[in-house]
Amino acid sequence: MASPRFAVTMQNRIRIFALNVKIFVWRINSLCSKVNNRFRSVCKVTKKWFVEGILPFLGYHHILMILIAIAIILLSLLLAGCSSTSPLIPGIFLISMYYQSYTPTYDPSQVDPGVTAAIANIVGRAVLEVRVGYFGICVNPNGGDFLCSNNATALAEQINVDQDPLNLIWVASTFKDSIVFPYLLIVAIILAFITFILLATFPGWHEEQDAATGSDVDVKPFPSRPVSQVALALIFIASIFVLVSVLWQHTASVAASTIAQDLGNGSIKSGVGTAAMVLGWFGFVLLIIVTIGCIKWVRQAQVLADIENQRYATVPQKFD
Repeated sequence: MASPRFAVTMQNRIRIFALNVKIFVWRINSLCSKVNNRFRSVCKVTKKWFVEGILPFLGYHHILMILIAIAIILLSLLLAGCSSTSPLIPGIFLISMYYQSYTPTYDPSQVDPGVTAAIANIVGRAVLEVRVGYFGICVNPNGGDFLCSNNATALAEQINVDQDPLNLIWVASTFKDSIVFPYLLIVAIILAFITFILLATFPGWHEEQDAATGSDVDVKPFPSRPVSQVALALIFIASIFVLVSVLWQHTASVAASTIAQDLGNGSIKSGVGTAAMVLGWFGFVLLIIVTIGCIKWVRQAQVLADIENQRYATVPQKFD
């Protein structure tokens, strides 16, 4: 049988949340008092709209829904990387390869160190850069704007031989088609969205009349336990899928980047997309936070149910 102290802990958390809300409102008041008269009325209207319009309806599950929405947006941006020439989209890539002359690395394990000179002669003055995303490839042939498409052949037809002498576009296409696997992320986004819908069905705060005192009190019933357990299972699976995808993405990108640069020693540079890594790992962290929140929710509901069952069992039963 679960201990009643878990219920006390839950009450303390609610009190702490209410205290944090009061501190937040106090900070809004202090901020409104510091602005000039021109913006003071706008600040007061915003504060009234937040405190009286949104805050009373903000529940624990709404916080989880906000985190899920942010995670879905981040993972969607990750999948959309290099799929179009829209602003910031070409900057979201898994791996980047580009021609650049630099001092080659020599090592005793190299059978023919002089091959770097032959590669440099082939590359010439090429400055083309190729970026690879989950569903697209972006090419910058001369340092200007990017050309993005999901069809490597269409991109290659727009590039001269002197601009891509070592066929980096073909290498990027091979990496995208043979190594990149976006479908776990897609499934994770779908599962997270279903969890978002399930959380939206959870009951919120509302007023009920106390049978003992007759006064109105704010109550928030616990949601259905089966729905809570399904939401927990879905968001947990989504988190695992995102973890596997991000690890796969990180390992494959680092390995391909290192091999490409070593093969083009002295003429090819490569790197891993920082934005893609941040989006993937941050999305995973958000889903883990939601998973922990759902676990606490389910445990607290179980504890309260056990307390109610224990209380009901101790009540003497009357029989006719």
